[in-house]
Amino acid sequence: MFYIAGLYKFKKISNIKKNKKILQVFFIKKSIRGTIIISSEGINGTISSNRKNLNLALSKVKRIFKFNNFDSQSLSKSKFQVFHRGKVKIKKEVVPMGIKISKRKFKNHVEPLKWNKLINDKNTFLIDARKPFEFKVGTFKKAKNPKINNFRDFPNYLQNLNKNKNIAMFCTGGIRCEKASVYLEKKGFKNVYQLKGGIINYLKKVKKSNSLWKGECYVFDNRVSIKHGLIPGSFSMCSGCRKPISKQEKKSKKYEEGVSCPNCHDSLTNSQKDRFRMRQKQILLAKRTGKKHIFQKEYNWGKIV
Repeated sequence: MFYIAGLYKFKKISNIKKNKKILQVFFIKKSIRGTIIISSEGINGTISSNRKNLNLALSKVKRIFKFNNFDSQSLSKSKFQVFHRGKVKIKKEVVPMGIKISKRKFKNHVEPLKWNKLINDKNTFLIDARKPFEFKVGTFKKAKNPKINNFRDFPNYLQNLNKNKNIAMFCTGGIRCEKASVYLEKKGFKNVYQLKGGIINYLKKVKKSNSLWKGECYVFDNRVSIKHGLIPGSFSMCSGCRKPISKQEKKSKKYEEGVSCPNCHDSLTNSQKDRFRMRQKQILLAKRTGKKHIFQKEYNWGKIV
């Protein structure tokens, strides 16, 4: 069994290059996979390993960067390793929005069990702060999506909101909403709220029978999507455009395993499709013979994703 930890911490970070090397060596030694992003304002990431090594990695991160607790941390599990390798990256911001967080405010973090009451309020404007393809996989009832593909464009959407409304935001793990909350408060918004721990925390703590969530939650790993209880979802990944595809979309004539889906079929060139077909042929051959290959990322521990 593999365990997956999503985490972030806003904190002034120093000696970034030195600590990146230390963490990268540790990841290799302990077979930690996933990605950690380090910036001067904090850290953000999702990593996976067996339970023992994952706990060691989480303790190592806290020790290196000198803090006791993450601002947010989630834990789920999978029968297969959901990442292909371990990476430590240095970025200007943990989430690219052109806004630095100096001090977080906790009073606007709403626990999952209290979230339903807030978003059912007629005076609440509910924002899904994720990208359109994530929104398509699943979201809350009545949620509005800004339909932006670059988070740096998010402020342009936020500045047109009604200041008299309760603004409730959510994202996968909460970190995108942290930045958006700071932006809105600087613009004079008084009633800004975010789902504590994000969608993952909600799906973990709220029973499906009491849930206002519809669909599944896209995750940035080989599970592709998860459901209530954080169990793996039903979505797959298109090898042509690397976007999630549903079981229904697989019935389309434009879906070809390992090649295309309804989202990308018309935009791919014949040359690209031929190349993807060759790749898929190698994947299937390797699967039948039980061998590894250069397209190992297509594997989901025996299941092609």
